[in-house]
Amino acid sequence: MSGSLIVYIAPKGFEKELLFELRALGIAVLEQRERLFLCKRAADLNAQMIPAWAQNIWFEPEFIPAPSINHVVKSLRARQRNWACHPTMYFRRSLLIQEKLPKLKDNIPWEFGTPLPEIPPSRRLGAWTLWREDMVLASPVCSSCFADGELLFRENKQDPPGRAYLKLWEALTLLGKFPGAGDIALDLGSSPGGWTWVLASLGAGVVSVDKAPLAENVAAMPGVEYMRGSAFGLCPHDFGQINWLCSDVICYPERLFRLIMQWLDAGYSGNIICTLKFQGATDFDCVNRFRNIPGGKLIHLFHNKHELTWLRPEFP
Repeated sequence: MSGSLIVYIAPKGFEKELLFELRALGIAVLEQRERLFLCKRAADLNAQMIPAWAQNIWFEPEFIPAPSINHVVKSLRARQRNWACHPTMYFRRSLLIQEKLPKLKDNIPWEFGTPLPEIPPSRRLGAWTLWREDMVLASPVCSSCFADGELLFRENKQDPPGRAYLKLWEALTLLGKFPGAGDIALDLGSSPGGWTWVLASLGAGVVSVDKAPLAENVAAMPGVEYMRGSAFGLCPHDFGQINWLCSDVICYPERLFRLIMQWLDAGYSGNIICTLKFQGATDFDCVNRFRNIPGGKLIHLFHNKHELTWLRPEFP
């Protein structure tokens, strides 16, 4: 039975979005417990079957008898060392079990710019929950190396305007690529400049486009060129070599889709990071349009709100 199961963890507050997406993808939900969805594993689990609204995925869940706390601890440690609890009930008993497991050393808060580690199987982070008082559901293999997919950074509370920069920090960390000296980035809908600040801090030259001005400290950064105007009024052919196309612009997802397709149709092959911002109901039709763009990946970042982020690394 265990090989036929999979678990999806929804971001806090977006359980309905994940449930809708799972059903749309034809994934059978066997049981939901708060943010945890126990599902029947699809026979063909390809990239197109990965729901964007899943913040973490347990790929190899199994039920383990839990007649005692010590038995659970011994059973989990026999499978691997590192485990994070996702409690949905039996909170006190869950805490007693987790306290007997090795303390997690997951480098939280994470230092931005540090690549994600290549973790050997014996050191990866598994996830578990007390399904019944006498039964544990646990998976040694998860999609994220952070508990519940929550990537917490050591924040910079002095320089960037606002907190939007955390989304780009997370996106770059998960993408595993960082712009640097010699790269040119185009930041669309940039004001007040959180993303421009990230890109320029990494050494890239930044063309920052918005009708509203940048924060003064961001506008004064070396390599930043502010262009007053609308992201939707640009012509891709008017730009030279662009290595990073970034957009956190406020617009309906359908309009963002047309904008991205304009650049792709013009032959742009560089890195892309953009935010789909849902104003009102989630536009699942547009989500599917982004999902079907070759080479891209649609995810809900821990630092996203009612948003998704679409990533596409540079085409060779």
